[in-house]
Amino acid sequence: MQNIAVIGTGVIGNGWIARFLAQGYDVVAFDPAEGAEQRTRKAVSHAWTSLEQKGLVEGASQDRLQFMPSIEEAVAHADFIQENVPEREALKKSVLEEIDQHAKPEAIIGSSTSGIIPSTLQAGLQHPERFIVAHPFNPVFLLPLVEVVGGKATKESVIEKACLFFERVSMKPLVIHKEIDGHVADRLMEALWREALHLVNDGVATTEEVDTAIIYGAGLRWAQMGPFLTFHLAGGEQGMRHMLEQFGPALKLPWTKLEAPELTDELKERVIEGCERYAGDESVADLERKRNEFLVKLLDLVEEYWPESRSLVNK
Repeated sequence: MQNIAVIGTGVIGNGWIARFLAQGYDVVAFDPAEGAEQRTRKAVSHAWTSLEQKGLVEGASQDRLQFMPSIEEAVAHADFIQENVPEREALKKSVLEEIDQHAKPEAIIGSSTSGIIPSTLQAGLQHPERFIVAHPFNPVFLLPLVEVVGGKATKESVIEKACLFFERVSMKPLVIHKEIDGHVADRLMEALWREALHLVNDGVATTEEVDTAIIYGAGLRWAQMGPFLTFHLAGGEQGMRHMLEQFGPALKLPWTKLEAPELTDELKERVIEGCERYAGDESVADLERKRNEFLVKLLDLVEEYWPESRSLVNK
């Protein structure tokens, strides 16, 4: 697969475009919004500094991006098509049906949806067997994880082909074998987000204190090991076996609150003011630049301890 089409060029769509260009692909894009092309080229230019630090493949160029005036023209020659329109089911289905109508029969269609299951989105497509959810994480041009989920009509060979393609663009495809709302990573993040909102709402911690707890505690460990391997180490020489015996009963203690708090105006203002105070004089663009520089260095460290050979495909 060499020719890529990206439909919808918001934050996620632009992230995909920057990653594909950095990996030496030709990208054709479409977005009906006024000024979309200018915003995309600006976003790609901003991302390019980090991508150069990470390492561009031979032939990578921002000039290999082309915008088209319609979906039909954008997908006509594409081998892989990534849809990234807003998270509204009716809109996504309409756009996907138009993509499906005009794409080559052998082209794979992926959707960046974070919450809609693929069987719902592929219903109504002429060729539902070639549709997958390909859910990335922001910033897409740096973070390697992509959750790959097939629907009831998706062919296994399409999932396998898509995963090989994602590996070629330096991503870590994680195949989700059971359709669930929110997939896997977002459900985990949502659980932490709910608890963080409770802590702020109840006056236990400020937004800055919650972030500090993650940055200098769990977050440092999670960058290398997930929750299971982290707790495996917490069990000493016997690992998870001892950990569950020793600390398992504590899981029944009412430490956490599974339901999200009501998002009142007071809570929203507390969160907004806390974030703005924490950011200080730094703009969102400044913070994004610092984040990207940090991620480039962190990804190199992660790869040092978890080499590329540790593929997630077919595991």
